[in-house]
Amino acid sequence: MNLDWNARQQSAACLLAIFITTFLFGCKGEVASSPPPQALEIGVVTVTPTSVPDEPEFIGQAEASRIVEIRSQVTGIIQERFFQEGREVKKGDRLYRIDEVPFRAAVVSAKGRVAQSEARFVHAKQDLARVKPLLEQDAVSQKDFDDAVAEQLAAKAALETAHGDLDKAKFDLDNTVIAAPISGLVERTRVYEGRLVSAQTDLLTVIHQIDPMYVVVNAPEAFLIKRREDTAAKKIQHPGVYKLTGTLIFLNGSRYAEDGVLDLLDVGLRSDTGERPARVTFPNHDGIIIPGQFVTVRFHGVTRSSVMLIPQRAVLQGPKGPIVYVVDADNNVQIRDVKATAWQGTQWLVEDGLVAGERVVVDSLQRVVPGTAVKPVPVETEAGSSGSPPSDPKSQTAK
Repeated sequence: MNLDWNARQQSAACLLAIFITTFLFGCKGEVASSPPPQALEIGVVTVTPTSVPDEPEFIGQAEASRIVEIRSQVTGIIQERFFQEGREVKKGDRLYRIDEVPFRAAVVSAKGRVAQSEARFVHAKQDLARVKPLLEQDAVSQKDFDDAVAEQLAAKAALETAHGDLDKAKFDLDNTVIAAPISGLVERTRVYEGRLVSAQTDLLTVIHQIDPMYVVVNAPEAFLIKRREDTAAKKIQHPGVYKLTGTLIFLNGSRYAEDGVLDLLDVGLRSDTGERPARVTFPNHDGIIIPGQFVTVRFHGVTRSSVMLIPQRAVLQGPKGPIVYVVDADNNVQIRDVKATAWQGTQWLVEDGLVAGERVVVDSLQRVVPGTAVKPVPVETEAGSSGSPPSDPKSQTAK
């Protein structure tokens, strides 16, 4: 009985040993046969140098190209106003009429003085003509001759004065009707019928010429210094200040149909702001641009060369500024500080920090660990090809 029990225990022990041995060998086989972990696949773009338009934007304010104050040339009573306030007037249109009665009387009086002076001058000439031969015959004294000469000169001077008075009287009469010297929009009137206005003193109204229209922008000194340095270093191709054009962008983002031309750059900086004003002239046939309106002007004509364009999502903000992840020749990820200066559509313009042919990570940025090996997969950028500029580049900032 005991022998059978011992035999059964030995058999069970053998079976357990066989089972444990088989299990251990099976586990070792599974561990040995598991594949190594695969490298993380990430999207990359290969950067290449390119030339892009450098189109800085500045906030500007529209103003009329001509602002003319209307004042009377004569002193008198306003009798009539011909224009409607706030409307357009054309050059030569009548604006006001001043009572002309006293000025007509002045013209008549001046004509009478001219006639008197002419008669006196004729008489003086005739007297001199009679005295002159008598002097040669010693029939009159030298004093008589001298008096005749002086009278002729005085009569001539009186005649010229009378003609001057007549011209002045006619000028005053003509200016009793006040006409618009330019075409434009006229403000409200400052005077009304029955008001006595003084010559060249009282302001009657103001006309604003709005076609063309000026837009004045201010460029910061830092921008001007950077522009000068980039031009000297041949980083940009600048055609010259007065060959630049500008696109006008309204507050709601819509663009004005016609471009303007930069036609004035002030000679110095404003002492209060440290900015240099510039003026851009826009045609304004339909009066869409109005004085005092704030707009944005995007300048065209400058080209920036040897820059890299990478998708905006590839640029991250590091402790010291913009950074990107770069895949090196061994497919390891590295962190790179870059100088990203402006947007071009949906891409960052990188001036420094990248070398042509480098691969920049654009996808799976949250899973990237610097120093680890990855499997780079080329992707297409928003522009349609790796590293190429967008089809409609648009600057978003002016650095």
